[in-house]
Amino acid sequence: MSFRLSVVAALFLQLSFGPACAEPELEACRSSGLVALKERNPSISNVSLDMDSMTVAKANAKVEDTPIRTVVIGDAYLEQGKKDTRRTFLCLIGEKGKVLLTFFTDK
Repeated sequence: MSFRLSVVAALFLQLSFGPACAEPELEACRSSGLVALKERNPSISNVSLDMDSMTVAKANAKVEDTPIRTVVIGDAYLEQGKKDTRRTFLCLIGEKGKVLLTFFTDK
C-alpha cells in the first residue's frame, strides 16, 4: 500500500513540477519575457509556457561576439484580463544562464 502511494505521489510531483524543475531555463525565459511584455503593454498579467510544445536545445553558436548556449522555442499564452492569446515564443540564453533575447510573435 505504501509503495502504491509513493508511486502516485511521485507521478503527481512530476506532473505538477516536472518540466519547470528539469529546465530552469524555461522559468528564466518566461519571467524575463513577462517583464519585457509588461513594459510595452501593462495589461498583460502573466505568461504561461505550453510545456508540451517547448523545445530546449543546447547550442554552441555566436551572434557576432556573443555566445548563445541555449535556444528555447514553443508556444506561450499571454494573459490579458480574462483572455489568453497563444503566441510562438523564442528565447536565447548566453553564458551563465543569462537571457539575451525573448521574442513573441504578434499572433
